[in-house]
Amino acid sequence: METVDQNDATVHETPFTLRDFVEAGKDRLRMEVVVGGGGLSREVIEPMCNRPGLALTGFYGFFAWQRLQLFGQAEQAYLDSLEPNVRVARIKALFDRGAYCLIFTCGIEVPPAIAQLAEEAGAVVCRTELLTRVFFHRAAFVLEMLRAPRMKMYGTTIEVAGLGVMLEGAPGLGKSETALGLVKRGNALVADDLTCLRRDLAGNAVFASASPATRNYMEIRGIGIIHLPSVFGVTAVRAEKKLDLVITFKKMKDTEGELDRTGEERQKRLILGVEVPQITIPVAAGRDLVNLVETAAQQYKLLAAGIDAVKALDAQLCARAVGGKI
Repeated sequence: METVDQNDATVHETPFTLRDFVEAGKDRLRMEVVVGGGGLSREVIEPMCNRPGLALTGFYGFFAWQRLQLFGQAEQAYLDSLEPNVRVARIKALFDRGAYCLIFTCGIEVPPAIAQLAEEAGAVVCRTELLTRVFFHRAAFVLEMLRAPRMKMYGTTIEVAGLGVMLEGAPGLGKSETALGLVKRGNALVADDLTCLRRDLAGNAVFASASPATRNYMEIRGIGIIHLPSVFGVTAVRAEKKLDLVITFKKMKDTEGELDRTGEERQKRLILGVEVPQITIPVAAGRDLVNLVETAAQQYKLLAAGIDAVKALDAQLCARAVGGKI
């Protein structure tokens, strides 16, 4: 039997501006703003790039003005082949039809006439040294990351046995201490206490990371704040990890009557529209939570591989019953 928590069924893409795009692609896209710095506050309407080949010829049907317009060597060569007055008219027509961002690739210098038209239209013009095909490919990843639906959850996320595991539960149940024990056994911390989540729209998965302000740090009651890479080395942390499993800590007395002793009942948590497997672990004095979390992660890996201990045991007992050996 599977149960799904429906507390997060509505998912919306994250709005972002041209300024966000320029800053997020500072290193990867190597863009510089040539014209229209004041227009960087404009929202990116459709997070994709478009090469306006047909529009430059004067055909404006289905012109994707909501996208970022790329001008590579082919576009520039065509513009150079036109008479100056025609060239200006074609570019002005793009702005008149809503184009709000032009990006010149291959290190092409932005023609003064185009810069002036962009200034008058309140549009943004950027340039990059990257080849058009390289920029197109890299920009797709940057735009995808910026528009991804996001949320934050209170919980500590660790990489355990190669899986992204989030520990959640009421304060004082030992989430951070358990995470610390897992790190000492060779696992890695992703985020302590507060986890930032984003949905990968292409892969239909959720990825977890720490807040930039607290990345690589943990708070342990009685010890204080520790910097994990300094104490355990750089392999003790991960910048981001796919979320594979949610483990909820509850006090033993709060789980009476609700736990499935065999583990046959599969629970799932709906996070950003993606179903993530979830289990509940009762917390009581003397329970080895580090060992339990590691075992839960290994058990999930087996289930994902199609190895189900409950079904295997059931089949074995049925076979023995038929043979009269029980």
